[in-house]
Amino acid sequence: MIFRSPYPDVVIPDISVVDYVLQRAPEFGEKAALIDGVTGTTLSYDELASGIRRAAGGLAQRGLAKGDVLAIYSPNTLYYPVAFHGAAYAGGVVTTVNPLYTSGELAKQLRDARARFLITAGPFVDKAREAAAEAGGIEKIFTFDGAPGTTPFSALLDSEELENPPQIDPATDLVALPYSSGTTGLSKGVMLTHRNLVANMAQLLGTRSLVRELKKDDTLIAVLPFFHIYGLLVIMTNALSRGAAIVVLPRFDLEQFLKAVQDYGVTFAHLVPPIVIALAKHPMVSEYDLSSIEGINSGAAPLGGELARQLEERLGCVVAQGYGLTETSPVTHSAPNKNRGDSSHSTIGPCLPNTEVRIVDTATGEDLGPGDRGEVWIRGPQVMAGYLNNPEATAETIDDEGWLHTGDIGYVDENTYCYIVDRVKELIKFKGFQVAPAELEALLLTHPQIRDVAVVRSPDEEAGEVPKAFVVGDESLSADEVMSFVAERVSPHKKVRRVEFVDQIPKAASGKILRRVLIDQETARVSEEAGAASVKSKVVS
Repeated sequence: MIFRSPYPDVVIPDISVVDYVLQRAPEFGEKAALIDGVTGTTLSYDELASGIRRAAGGLAQRGLAKGDVLAIYSPNTLYYPVAFHGAAYAGGVVTTVNPLYTSGELAKQLRDARARFLITAGPFVDKAREAAAEAGGIEKIFTFDGAPGTTPFSALLDSEELENPPQIDPATDLVALPYSSGTTGLSKGVMLTHRNLVANMAQLLGTRSLVRELKKDDTLIAVLPFFHIYGLLVIMTNALSRGAAIVVLPRFDLEQFLKAVQDYGVTFAHLVPPIVIALAKHPMVSEYDLSSIEGINSGAAPLGGELARQLEERLGCVVAQGYGLTETSPVTHSAPNKNRGDSSHSTIGPCLPNTEVRIVDTATGEDLGPGDRGEVWIRGPQVMAGYLNNPEATAETIDDEGWLHTGDIGYVDENTYCYIVDRVKELIKFKGFQVAPAELEALLLTHPQIRDVAVVRSPDEEAGEVPKAFVVGDESLSADEVMSFVAERVSPHKKVRRVEFVDQIPKAASGKILRRVLIDQETARVSEEAGAASVKSKVVS
């Protein structure tokens, strides 16, 4: 069956992303749009609008034409939104790049995206130059901070405003080219149109997804990276369309984050589970006044219900989670948290307006009903145009009827609220029984001595696969204690059977656990041990 949104459909404006974001800028005028959380430097809405048009003019003067690709390879900065929207206003397409990428990884994305221009920051210039030389096609490198030997981004802002931007067809013209996380496969360029992004902002406006409607008096904090679709759309773009102020931080540092929330009176925070864990458990949090926070939305990875409750109790605010993918611009679901009694902490809520959901049996391909677990399929105006240069992967992900196959396992309850259980490819098969890593991780994070955890499959001769927990915890904690803690609370087939203590869990900038790294590491370890045992056996015999 098809599950539809309980919200009425919304009208999606037939305009470009920049026009949507700036349509109320004259109304907001001198109000702060962007605040550097480290230096306190501020850009007003008037300055933002003028900066976007000047950046567009400067890029156009230097040869950027409609459809050309500009890459941004940088941490969050005050001028990141100006660069993104400036390129978009000039008719360009922006591919956003993880600043932690090596020069080789950057070169691969530049080459695949066919980028002509690149914007970076001083500490990344050398890698940017190496990548540009390897990829070819880069005509100009700009730096936000004006690093020596580079063209400063400020040179673009010294240009005249672009008076006659190219005409945009929102339905077909691309504006953003982020790359999928690659946590379960090769990274792919996700083609997002102006309509995709505008639709998602209009859809968010048509829900009860926040404590209350986001208003111009609100202050958000941008600690999630702008290169990731979560930070790009939900924070950077959507908040600016509402007239809110955004406090920009280059990365997550707990002390810096807490100070910024306190000093600037942050009212809303879009976060990921690792930051939620820190806010719920770290003693430093008690040293700061965070009473301005009214709501926290978590996304990008599953958030355990108990952890959400802990944070609500500690901060006295509402905590809920949403769901989406890079391929859906990104939001498809958002939990209504206006009144906590409306939903549990574990739900991602109903789907957004103009969005449909199916739950499909992975074995039979048949539709499932309320309460039944299967793969989540999504259809709506926020679904991507496809993967760049990869029609095969596009066809595997979006079927002929427009349904995007998420690869996530979930179910919809009788109230149309959706719950995500885990990734199809991340499920552990213990003697034929499926075990969801996210479920065990949520449980383990309730242990007072565990600060972070990842659960992955570990090859096993007898069972096929067994759950193994990589744990960041107190020195006094033992593996037996971890396994006993889980065994007392789950069915036998879900028991954690191997434990390894680590200093940190490998994660993408979005907050997603890089399970593939741990799985490859574990597979190699088991294989090596099996080989050593075989050699020893031969020697003994």
